[in-house]
Amino acid sequence: MPARPLSFYLNSSDRLRSLSQEARRNAELNQILLSNAPPELTQACRVKQLRDGTLTLLAENSAIAAKLKQLAARLLVAYQKQRSEVTSIRIEVQVKEASVRPQNNRPDKRLSLDAIENLEKLARGLEASPLKQALTEMAARQRNQK
Repeated sequence: MPARPLSFYLNSSDRLRSLSQEARRNAELNQILLSNAPPELTQACRVKQLRDGTLTLLAENSAIAAKLKQLAARLLVAYQKQRSEVTSIRIEVQVKEASVRPQNNRPDKRLSLDAIENLEKLARGLEASPLKQALTEMAARQRNQK
């Protein structure tokens, strides 16, 4: 069986053809968004769909959504200049899943014996205070790790 271009398969059925056209249109609408909104904003939003003249934009959080609402009139003009059929803009918030933070793989930093002794000496020279207590505890913790 000879290899066929992807477009052959995308045009093989009416449903795939319409999905392909919608994806292409959304990509064009997203490109207009990218060229007319600040980059800090466009990193946290995207085009969802265009239905009955209403363009729906997805924002990652409410702060981005609020800023998009402030820019909606300017964006609408930009879309209309590109002869798209956008008559209104709707903004929805769609929060991403919380990303798992990488574990801290840095080794614990340990003080040298001279540094520990200097902390203890400094603590002995202070009057009773939270600073003296903190220095004493830090030195003891460091000494226990050695």
